[in-house]
Amino acid sequence: MGTPASRPSREPAVVTIDIEGAVTGWSSTAEDLLGIPLQTALGRELAQLLFPASPQADRREGLLEIRNPEGGRVFVRLDGAPPDEPRAPAAELPAMRPFLEPLLNRTPMAIAIWDTDLRCVWRNRAAQALQHVFPYYQVGRRLSDPEPGLDARAAREAMLQVLADGVPQIDREAHWTSPGRHDEHKLSTSFFRLDDEHGRPVGLCSMVLDIGHSHPRDRLTLLHEASISVGSTLDVRRTAQEMADLAVPALADYVTVDLAEAVLPGVEPLQRLEATEMRVPAFYRAGVASIHDGLPESLWERGEAVFVPPSSPFTAVLASGRSHFEPFLNTAPGTWLDQDPDRARIIHAVGMHSLIIVPLKARGDILGVAVFVRTDNRVPFTTSDLGLAEGLGARAALSLDNARQYTRERTAALALQRNMLPPRLIGIDSVDLASRYLPSDVHDVGGDWYDAIPLPDGRLALVVGDVTGHGIHAAATMGRLRMAVRTLAYVDQPPCALLGRLDDLLIRLADENSDPPGTRLGMAGATCLYVVYNPATGRCRLASAGHPPPAVVHPDGRVSFPRPPTGTPIGLGFGGFDSIEVDLPPNSRIVLYTDGLIETREADIEAGIDRLGTALEAAAALPLERFCDAVVRTMAGESAEDDVALLAARIRA
Repeated sequence: MGTPASRPSREPAVVTIDIEGAVTGWSSTAEDLLGIPLQTALGRELAQLLFPASPQADRREGLLEIRNPEGGRVFVRLDGAPPDEPRAPAAELPAMRPFLEPLLNRTPMAIAIWDTDLRCVWRNRAAQALQHVFPYYQVGRRLSDPEPGLDARAAREAMLQVLADGVPQIDREAHWTSPGRHDEHKLSTSFFRLDDEHGRPVGLCSMVLDIGHSHPRDRLTLLHEASISVGSTLDVRRTAQEMADLAVPALADYVTVDLAEAVLPGVEPLQRLEATEMRVPAFYRAGVASIHDGLPESLWERGEAVFVPPSSPFTAVLASGRSHFEPFLNTAPGTWLDQDPDRARIIHAVGMHSLIIVPLKARGDILGVAVFVRTDNRVPFTTSDLGLAEGLGARAALSLDNARQYTRERTAALALQRNMLPPRLIGIDSVDLASRYLPSDVHDVGGDWYDAIPLPDGRLALVVGDVTGHGIHAAATMGRLRMAVRTLAYVDQPPCALLGRLDDLLIRLADENSDPPGTRLGMAGATCLYVVYNPATGRCRLASAGHPPPAVVHPDGRVSFPRPPTGTPIGLGFGGFDSIEVDLPPNSRIVLYTDGLIETREADIEAGIDRLGTALEAAAALPLERFCDAVVRTMAGESAEDDVALLAARIRA
């Protein structure tokens, strides 16, 4: 008849019935299964033993529940067949071990049968092996039973849903940690409802596969991590190190990322380094990682030039652009290692036995090579590992190329901007000057600028501005504005008129460079603060075009922020700039700055102005150069979110 799923037996329980459904045979296993003696069962209708009675009385196969004398339920699998004669004498049929159980016990998939109360009534050996992770793989245990340190609510809800609607749930990824937190498993789970011939649910089957060590999934996971963690910044050296860190130990025991000099700004040309017939400088080491502390595999530190033999896998990869794959590293005499005894010594010392060298190619250029080595991991690289290494190399190369282009543009923009700024400040006898410029570490170089312009009659003009945008275009616009301000200052334009003329000039430049003319697409605007100090009166006149107000540090250390009518930024064409006059007594200081000094992501400009006032008061007694250093350090620290320009003037006594 069947075997109880809740108590596996080596022999099936056998029952025979006549054509009217009366029991004519009742094996000893059936007695054990149902707790009903042979004498009691003989002659009774089988339907009286089923639960529920009438709908399943004619069942000959499948899964069903049977009621025992105590009223409990027994979950069984029924396999029925007609006997050779209509009324066979009561006897036990030859026992047959089920064919499916040995098969299911051989599969690596954990398979379990659950009744409608989510009680485990059968599981295969793979499920039994996972019992330390999922203790509910224990026959007779309900999924609702509490288990310290384990939350099975998600699994329980999914299984109840399958029991309710009959829709299978396939390949649900789940993460399970053993109650002792010693083992973590990533599992793919599937649930199927088990119905009787009338479509009523009698239980469900769960199928679970441990995918935590699935090589295809591991590869996809590593490539996904590479897309996130490699190239997190536009810094070439950091990108190279991120790739090395990611690949160890997931793919290799030791990884280096060596780059051509063209990729690394500010390094000495390799041609200037001494070469011999046995070795030539080929790269600079930009990234390195190892499973061993102290990097015993590496002959060179990060930043140092890497030398290789002229005929070696490294130069072959550079010349061909194709990977070098050597699952079993050949260290016998007569190989390229004869020309590189230092590298050969390291290979033997640390036990390098498998090698992959991948070119880092992007947009047709070879930027360098990535080297993958296995030492402690005695499994040699496979072609699958080669494909993964090449995938990592392709992603890293693209990030490196983006970082290279950004570094080039940033270097050019920074050089242009520094050349556009005054190399030294020229003031007047009654005023001391100092300035600071700090480029952003977060964004590209912006268009912050400052200048000091001696005027006729011993006056002095001070100006600070900020062009919108970043990069070479902003730096070039800044240079044009600085020259325009100087020209207008020399013709003795008062502050408000100068800003109006500057506004007209920027609009004219935008019209000339627009296509079609007059559209002003991509036009760069700018804020500007212009101050003219007259030592004869001890007063200054100032006007602002959308720029933060200047700070005045009084002789007693107090700080104030005179606020002229804030006009619109120049380049918008609205004009209408006004000016105010401010007293600057001897030993006072006036400080002009850009918004990068006071504005942060966490606080607005007004909060930044308050912080600046506190910083100026704290540094008021310092000499002017140290005064500027202290203010910039207090406000921006070592790393600025935006460009910072600061111009300070002290009125001599």
